[in-house]
Amino acid sequence: MSASEPTGFRGTIAALGGGGFSMSETGESAIDDELLQMASRRNTASQLPRVCFVPTASGDSRDYIERFEAAFKGRAQTHVLSLFGQSPWDYQDPSMLLDMDLIYVGGGSTANLLSLWRRHGVDDKLRGAAAGGTILAGISAGANCWFEASSTDSFGPLAPLNDGLGFLRGSACPHFHGEPGREESFQEWIVQGRLPVPGIAIDDHAAVVYEDGRATSVMVESAEAKAFVVGREGMHDLSADAPR
Repeated sequence: MSASEPTGFRGTIAALGGGGFSMSETGESAIDDELLQMASRRNTASQLPRVCFVPTASGDSRDYIERFEAAFKGRAQTHVLSLFGQSPWDYQDPSMLLDMDLIYVGGGSTANLLSLWRRHGVDDKLRGAAAGGTILAGISAGANCWFEASSTDSFGPLAPLNDGLGFLRGSACPHFHGEPGREESFQEWIVQGRLPVPGIAIDDHAAVVYEDGRATSVMVESAEAKAFVVGREGMHDLSADAPR
């Protein structure tokens, strides 16, 4: 089973099943540290990398934004793309994304995120930013969004959503072993053809990194965390193949 097929998308994407500062009591995260290192390598101006948090899926949750700013304080120039116009961040033109080194998408409702992004033209700006070298990353809904389809609880119970951006082929399932029902339902929907292959299942505290649509590595911040390729004939441990 192949974990990746070309889509015409150009750029780097890190899809986190869970973890990062979102699931850290202290805000510390080995995956976030690596994302910052990647962003710093892109930034050639010898200054702190420009990191933009996109909290659309959580309705621009104030607490979520403040946790992001605390986790990245002193390590990055922090920015927030607010589509809800929350004070003190207020509404931001999505064109700001083109000036970032790293765009970090938060978790929440995948369906709401996709709807609002398309309405505001965020999807086009993300594609343009990635083509210019900006690293795209996201957790949970912020991982689902890059794929053609995903497993989501946006409508209450877990359900398949065939409405992703399609930057990456196939379908995604975050929190694979971290939430009840995720593993069983995702495998069932893949077998039934309700979600497209390849299925990429990502545990909490793991992330799959893609370059130009192809999976190139798996990052983990706990010994138990893994990522899997799920197909109609079984499941394969992607973590065993990819360098960490």
